Amino acid sequence: MAKKLTASGQQLKPDPVYNSKLVSKFVNALMWDGKKSVAQKVFYDAMDIISKKIKGAHLAKEPKAHISASGTSKDGEMGPKDTRPSKDGKRESVDPLEVFETAVNNVKPLLEVRSKRIGGASYQIPMQVRPSRQQSLAFRWIIQSTRSKKGSACCERLASELMDAYDGRGGAMTTRENVHKMAEANKAFAHFAW
Repeated sequence: MAKKLTASGQQLKPDPVYNSKLVSKFVNALMWDGKKSVAQKVFYDAMDIISKKIKGAHLAKEPKAHISASGTSKDGEMGPKDTRPSKDGKRESVDPLEVFETAVNNVKPLLEVRSKRIGGASYQIPMQVRPSRQQSLAFRWIIQSTRSKKGSACCERLASELMDAYDGRGGAMTTRENVHKMAEANKAFAHFAW
């Protein structure tokens, strides 16, 4: 008997640029009307914008080193190093793929509420979220927040939303915090979980 088609996670090929299945899944979620090349262009343009923002922020923070005619600084080093930790402990030079992965991980919810009807009354019961659902909810919230912003190109909105999620703010993080607040408010009904 022939094997049936299975979930996309097993058939999914990694994306051509970053060789990441997570990026490929995100591009598929971003896609509208089967236009994958448009979704890929939006995503990769957003990643380029993120890398430029990171480099721009890094260069703005970097003090100008005095470089002699031989190409070395006064300290004897060849130019500035870009791996020094910043004030908050994070590295100043970050790969855009790392920004994307961290943003998705920051947006993933740990708890959500689900309705359950017990004795004629419906209760909102907080429950843990499965990892696959965490990922799909994070994708959905980031894309929803990106599409709700107006006034600029989609790649610019996506880049700003991913940078905001990386920093722990933005529309997707607000949605996550609201879901967690709902779960916290209804924790008295946790004993109804099945």
